[in-house]
Amino acid sequence: MAEGGGAAGRTSGGRLVVESLLAEGLDTAFSVAGESYLDILDALVDAPAIRLVTCRQEGGAAYMAEAHGKLTGRPAVLLVTRGPGACNAAVGVHTAHQDSTPLLVLVGQVARHQAEREAFQEVDVRRMYGPLAKWVAQIDLADRIPELIGRAVHVAISGRPGPVVLACPEDMLRDAVAARPAMRHARVEPHPDAGDLASMMRLLGEARRPLALVGGGGWDDRAAADLMAFLEANHLPACCSFRRQDIVDNGSDSYVGDLGTGVDPALLARLREADLLLAIGARLGEITTQSYRLLPIPQPDKILIHCHPAAEELGQVFRPHLAIQSGVAPFAAAARRLPRVADPVWRDWAKAARADYLASLVPPASNAALDLGACMAALREGLPENAIVTIDAGNFAGWPQRFLKYRRPGRQLGPTSGAMGYAVPAAIAASLRHPDRLVIACVGDGGFLMTGQELATAVHEGAAPLVLLFNNRMYGTIRMHQERRYPGRVSGTDLTNPDFAALARAYGAFGARVERTADFMPVFEEARRHTGEQRRPALIELMADPEQITTRTTIAALRAARA
Repeated sequence: MAEGGGAAGRTSGGRLVVESLLAEGLDTAFSVAGESYLDILDALVDAPAIRLVTCRQEGGAAYMAEAHGKLTGRPAVLLVTRGPGACNAAVGVHTAHQDSTPLLVLVGQVARHQAEREAFQEVDVRRMYGPLAKWVAQIDLADRIPELIGRAVHVAISGRPGPVVLACPEDMLRDAVAARPAMRHARVEPHPDAGDLASMMRLLGEARRPLALVGGGGWDDRAAADLMAFLEANHLPACCSFRRQDIVDNGSDSYVGDLGTGVDPALLARLREADLLLAIGARLGEITTQSYRLLPIPQPDKILIHCHPAAEELGQVFRPHLAIQSGVAPFAAAARRLPRVADPVWRDWAKAARADYLASLVPPASNAALDLGACMAALREGLPENAIVTIDAGNFAGWPQRFLKYRRPGRQLGPTSGAMGYAVPAAIAASLRHPDRLVIACVGDGGFLMTGQELATAVHEGAAPLVLLFNNRMYGTIRMHQERRYPGRVSGTDLTNPDFAALARAYGAFGARVERTADFMPVFEEARRHTGEQRRPALIELMADPEQITTRTTIAALRAARA
């Protein structure tokens, strides 16, 4: 990069920020431009190794950056301006925190001499982001930029990954200093103790109905392959935590389902029958433990072995019989090399659990003109193994979560935080990162209108996701809860929507509406040609029957249960 902002041998703070990002190997930034960090934007002109993606709203930009971190294991850079920009970005930072995703957020800030005066758009970033991030700081001295950006990357990728936020006062970015970037940080991970692994295998050998629970962040293809070898060598059934279905190849005989929303009752029964639970990488949080009712608190009623990279997660709610502090990749590599359990007694039990999962893939009978279960089953058979599927929050998500299959190196990207508006920006980020792969975004009508304007970003940047928009004209999850607690008393959940297919075409994307089951796959193939051959985004509006409130029940059934 060319030097600027000062005398010979000196560099402006803005350029030093960009040089430090390059030194850390960060190659992608998502932004909504702001005057508070103009010097960083200017420095990026001379840094073509960093792709700058211009977004339409900071929430969408934050979701894109979070999805990039999920896909790569390295933080993307999120650039937002002070005040309103920082506030808009908070939803994505919270998602990165709950999803254990590395993320580096740079927030332009008011000049240092204006601080604590409620200057124009001033927000105390440290107090605002304190509960949402692993670490929050402000760079007040330009010569500390390499130190603090390096530390930020280290914190973001080490232990339990997560978001880090740095505030950058605009006058600091104009200061000229002689500092230079430091060397790149490598990820620091704890490794499993040999004695703990021996204890794990002893406990496993004594079990009769063991079950593995896999989840969390930090998984790459090698780690997933190592885990698969361990599971299959020991005929060990495994389920995945909420929206982590792609860690275990769903085609493997070891895979028996996921502990998300709308979980298969047969899987819950298996979990209660299990006498040993081996949790690998997963936080034992609310969704995965079914509102903390899956196990007694604090002492489980079965043997619990919990492996997690963060010590504070081990025993936070459920006290394990054996706690193993380890990154998932080192654990999986070590587990693969362990002697297998000789002639495990649980083989028939594991086969029955697998049969339960396969039975759950059969869609229930439907009288709806558009049978979403049948559509997802048809889509499942035609998806490439490396397809990427992003899933938004909402009851509609049950259809792709239940009826699609996920494989490595395929990916399922969804917010475990339950944040709406995630799927479309995440799919754009995935399409930019992997332009050779089919990327499908699954989103409801409510979620789409939160961040759907990022289709303009997709067109501008050359991304080509294929959006499946499930339109049931309501906030379905909240309506479900209303019907359970207050049957027939609908309030605040009905929606009036635009013509989504026409809206997509206005953005420059392919747009179509599907109202009958027979039309789904022909329209899908047409949309896929547009995303592949023409590199244009595509959107298919699926006119869902609002009566079918989940994959397992209807509004009428919910009302009848309360009658």
